[in-house]
Amino acid sequence: MYRSHTCGELRESDVNKKVILSGWVHKIRDKGFVAWVDLRDRYGITQLVFDEDRTSTKLLEQARTLGREFVVQVKGEVIERASKNPNIPTGNIEVLVEELTLLNSSKTPPFTIENETDGGEDLRMKYRYLDIRRNLVKDNLIFRSKVAMAVRKYLSEQGFIEVETPYLIKSTPEGARDFVVPSRMNEGQFYALPQSPQTFKQLLMVGGLDKYFQIVKCFRDEDLRADRQPEFTQIDCEMAFVEQEDILNAFEGLTTFLLKEIKGVEIDKFPRMTFDDAMKRYGNDKPDIRFGMEFGELNEVAQHKDFNVFNSAELVVGIAIPGGNSYTRKEIDKLTDWVKRPQIGAKGMVYVRCNEDGTFKSSVDKFYDQEDLAKWANVTGATAGDLICVLSGEAHKTRTQLSALRMELAERLGLRKPDEFAPLWVIDFPLLELDEETGNYHAMHHPFTSPKPGQLELLETDPGAVRANAYDLVLNGNEIGGGSIRIHDKEVQSVMFKHLGFTPEEAKAQFGFLIDAFQYGAPPHGGIAFGLDRLVAILGGQETIRDFIAFPKNNSGRDVMIDAPAPIDEAQLKELNLKVDIRS
Repeated sequence: MYRSHTCGELRESDVNKKVILSGWVHKIRDKGFVAWVDLRDRYGITQLVFDEDRTSTKLLEQARTLGREFVVQVKGEVIERASKNPNIPTGNIEVLVEELTLLNSSKTPPFTIENETDGGEDLRMKYRYLDIRRNLVKDNLIFRSKVAMAVRKYLSEQGFIEVETPYLIKSTPEGARDFVVPSRMNEGQFYALPQSPQTFKQLLMVGGLDKYFQIVKCFRDEDLRADRQPEFTQIDCEMAFVEQEDILNAFEGLTTFLLKEIKGVEIDKFPRMTFDDAMKRYGNDKPDIRFGMEFGELNEVAQHKDFNVFNSAELVVGIAIPGGNSYTRKEIDKLTDWVKRPQIGAKGMVYVRCNEDGTFKSSVDKFYDQEDLAKWANVTGATAGDLICVLSGEAHKTRTQLSALRMELAERLGLRKPDEFAPLWVIDFPLLELDEETGNYHAMHHPFTSPKPGQLELLETDPGAVRANAYDLVLNGNEIGGGSIRIHDKEVQSVMFKHLGFTPEEAKAQFGFLIDAFQYGAPPHGGIAFGLDRLVAILGGQETIRDFIAFPKNNSGRDVMIDAPAPIDEAQLKELNLKVDIRS
């Protein structure tokens, strides 16, 4: 056998045991008459000792030929370590080597296999298989596995059935861009990779499997960010004979279980907030409620003087920065520059200092007196020692800008604590969104989302006012799950398609299979999908998902390790009846 023990399990109780270990050479320290080798595997590090007095000169010389990341097997005796290392679990023992076998040599790695590595991100992505040997990445992948297993355990115990749905499906015009797959056997026709298993899980409800789940790969050919990959993993769920309240209760249970099982954190509150309220109070539909700095709308108390910047604005809104009065003028100017960056897009920022003596000092003292500024402080909740930051302009853009500032300031003030968890349901989303360029409405979620009860008729008169029977689960300012009660009636679904601009012929061509299924007794149903990558990252105390994925793509959607995507040869193109014209 290659090993009797792992490199992370030997303790003082194992002293005098004969053991066999296998792993990678982590470090070598040669003192002439004795050499120590740190041997590493997935489980930890064990120190090996080669001693010419206690073993042999030949074995010591053999040890000196080893290099970093060589794969070796050793046989020897566990002994008590003279100079103990309290920083590792095996630090009280070492193995006096009696036999050394080289299993494979290694080139010198392009970066050190250490937590504090000298390798940049691009280099580590290229050699991801080496990066996985580092504890930080390895532990993240083990953590991901633990979360996935806990999800399966909970949902299975709640009566959910895991069902695999197809990866080669039909392209649809809704949502993000599809990845398309040409069919060799059906000339000129294409499959698409699923953006989600949405229609299939609805068909499973028609089929009578009233509790479905799947941990499933999904694909979207869209622009990338730190928390977005072209292929990602969902915890996809659907239930029949349910209302919104049933879904929320069921998945509060899953979230509570995961936080307790994985993090040891007890959560008993899942507050609910409407979409409109979230936008008004926080400027986005996934607010981080672990800290304050709620928006204060200042139109009524700021548009009565001769300050035309505010008077001409659709919205004047501010936040109070706790302790912000300590900022120097230079620091405040830097904040102003920050919001004026192209990524944020504000034209400027007004500020008010809330002094300890109860007076105020602002950048617009020429226009506003102490009584005015006291009203601003009251609206924003500012107290002595705080700094009020105010933006103005078109309502939606201004809220978005102030939301970005709020999150940036929370990071700087250390208010976004990774070991603190605050879930929130956001409900009552608009059913439709208006495309300002075309003037047409499109589904905010997807075309199978049901309107709130009693609001179907509004589609004819005021489509923008219709609220969706939809909900998002937000954790620490990140959407971790979203879903809705679905349309299960053929006629209602046809009305929805009509308002999304589908002709009856187009709707039948795209979704005829689903409409047909609804004719055979579709039950009321709804569901939710959690983003597993993002959920794992947040539970792991981070928000960037890349280090929790074994082989991620970079920000351009490329796998730099295997160099994909890549051209295919002409013979394959011919077989697929495709022509690719690449011009410089």
